[in-house]
Amino acid sequence: MARITYIEHNGTRHEVEVKPGMTVMEGARDNGIPGIDADCGGACACSTCHVYVAPEWIDRLPPRDPMEEDMLDFAYEPDPVRSRLTCQLKVTPELDGLVVQMPERQI
Repeated sequence: MARITYIEHNGTRHEVEVKPGMTVMEGARDNGIPGIDADCGGACACSTCHVYVAPEWIDRLPPRDPMEEDMLDFAYEPDPVRSRLTCQLKVTPELDGLVVQMPERQI
């Protein structure tokens, strides 16, 4: 299991355990974390699972693929460095301690 901390825009923190092999989006969905809508169910087709990754995690995550880059263009206030789609982040033991923050609102 990996501990993932989801921070709502208002600062409310949710630390949950997520099984390896799931995505960070599935971890939020399965644990009732508000603010990550995942309207497309994880198909990288909507950007409603957009988050900002804590700065210390940017270089520890796999790079964004072209499909994720394209969908981030539709995200609310994307950050060129910190923005990620949680449906594209597979949980591994190396992600233990990951911290993500939701933007003010999703589109």
